[in-house]
Amino acid sequence: MDWEEAKDVEQKIKLILYHLDMPHVVQSRIFCYRTHGSKSRAYARIWTFPKIFQQALNIEASYVIEVLSKYYDKLNEKDQHKVLIHELLHIPKNFSGALLPHRSRGRHLGKQVNILFEEFKKKIDL
Repeated sequence: MDWEEAKDVEQKIKLILYHLDMPHVVQSRIFCYRTHGSKSRAYARIWTFPKIFQQALNIEASYVIEVLSKYYDKLNEKDQHKVLIHELLHIPKNFSGALLPHRSRGRHLGKQVNILFEEFKKKIDL
């Protein structure tokens, strides 16, 4: 599997964070990569560094958003933004390095993605 920095994805993340109310997301601690050759069927994934390593190495929480070129690059721009909103919603309000699940009590990630995407679409005329 090969990977490379994804500056285009980073720009989309910046645009999303500028237009949507996600003040807990520390933009400078989000890193974006594009992978080639993965066997996964996902469009994108979000990765984190476990809390124990953060403490041991005295580093801040960070997240890596990985887009899988094989699927993500074939999406239209609207769907790419939707995928990235989805990944950002996995980040908890305390930006701790943990990840939120797709479903929890009173929360369904898919519904939140659709609501936020509609809000985003209106703001950037997508």
